[in-house]
Amino acid sequence: MKSTKLKSFVWLLTVGMLAVTTLTTTVHETAYAKLHVDNPFVGATAYLNLDYGENVKKQATQTAGRLGEKMAQVATYPTAVWMDRIGAITGTAADGSKIAMSLREHLDTALAQKLPGKPITFLMVVYNLPNRDCHALASNGEIPHGGIERYKTDYIDPIAEIVSDPKYAHIRIVATIEPDSLPNLVTNLSTPACAKAKSSGEYVEGVKYALNKLYPIPNVYTYVDLGHSGWLGWDSAFGPTVTLIADTIKGTQAGVNAVDGFISNTSGSTPIIEPFIKEYTGGQPSRSSDFYDWNPYIDEISYMGAMYDAFVAEGLPTTIGMLVDTSRNGWGGPNRPTVASTATDVNTFVDESRIDRRPHRGGWCNQIGMGIGERPVVEPYEHFDAFVWVKPPGESDGVSEAGIIDPNDPAKGFDGMCDPNATNRDKSQYSTNAMAGAPHAGWWFAEQFEMLVENAYPPLP
Repeated sequence: MKSTKLKSFVWLLTVGMLAVTTLTTTVHETAYAKLHVDNPFVGATAYLNLDYGENVKKQATQTAGRLGEKMAQVATYPTAVWMDRIGAITGTAADGSKIAMSLREHLDTALAQKLPGKPITFLMVVYNLPNRDCHALASNGEIPHGGIERYKTDYIDPIAEIVSDPKYAHIRIVATIEPDSLPNLVTNLSTPACAKAKSSGEYVEGVKYALNKLYPIPNVYTYVDLGHSGWLGWDSAFGPTVTLIADTIKGTQAGVNAVDGFISNTSGSTPIIEPFIKEYTGGQPSRSSDFYDWNPYIDEISYMGAMYDAFVAEGLPTTIGMLVDTSRNGWGGPNRPTVASTATDVNTFVDESRIDRRPHRGGWCNQIGMGIGERPVVEPYEHFDAFVWVKPPGESDGVSEAGIIDPNDPAKGFDGMCDPNATNRDKSQYSTNAMAGAPHAGWWFAEQFEMLVENAYPPLP
């Protein structure tokens, strides 16, 4: 009899605990749903980075005249804040000296910019995986291969602690998660550093950890990087990329609900749309041209639309939204085509009609001819949450000469793709198309900023 009573008590206690757990979970989910909206950009203003604005305004003042006026307008558009070092969280250099606003200072400033009764978005880039940028050297990170625990405790945990502060609850914090990382595990395994990232699992583990830490914070919105159409558009890369990233997301604590969407063209220059490229020329598909090399996706709209369908087919919710970084993919200026070519040769037609003026779509470092692209806008197309400026226009992609050390971030190196006198390492018949005189990645590059403003499309008024 005693045993039966004890069992009954244990059963009732267990049921009661389950009920409390279920109630707690339901309350959390209800509160989360109340604060977490489908598209964070809808109905919101956007944070203006004062550090970036100072660089813009300084050059605009020095330039003066009509061009200076156009430059000054750029400071009125929201750009992302890059958490690309542990020191970026505190705004300090490698030697500990203060060089920029800290993450808290940015968020406090966002609160000051926030209008009464209206949400504000804050665009942030999470970018510091161990063995970061495994296929390039310009943005090598401070955490070496094998440093996953440091990534978690010294980088992700402090970021999560700050953005979860209740005083920031009404800032919609939009986080781009680890640009280029997972796509490198699909296409660049012949690079030893990428092979290490793959075999160790540290890229996947790091992304999952970041998503696990950020998902429970209802005012944080995460968008995972998808490279760009000129990188991952071929069937041989597209499908495996979707599988890898979908499996990574499914492996998080929240599963398919762990992300709000995806972003493409981060720091890139691939156009949103190629307005003059038709499907066939002279009986040949335009994608058979040397420039497209049989890639079925010639721009970001077609690419990201297909990515949306692919991820929904993988079980992700239909509410996922797409972002495109349009900060430098305008391709305006005097060399921009205004009509389609009349040529019947497919290569001539494509080369005379495309607005993307790079010699090769793999060119990524400080590309000659780039221009500021579409201004940030909400819901430009179906399934697209926004066009955003993740790469602040005017900040370099990488140093153009070897032997120069970045005092604030010595881990950054020289990449041959940033050498204006070198050839493209993936297609040696083409030049890198990189600008000369470039400083290290993230540093202000005045000549590039001037070019971006002059080649803006739509033009800056």
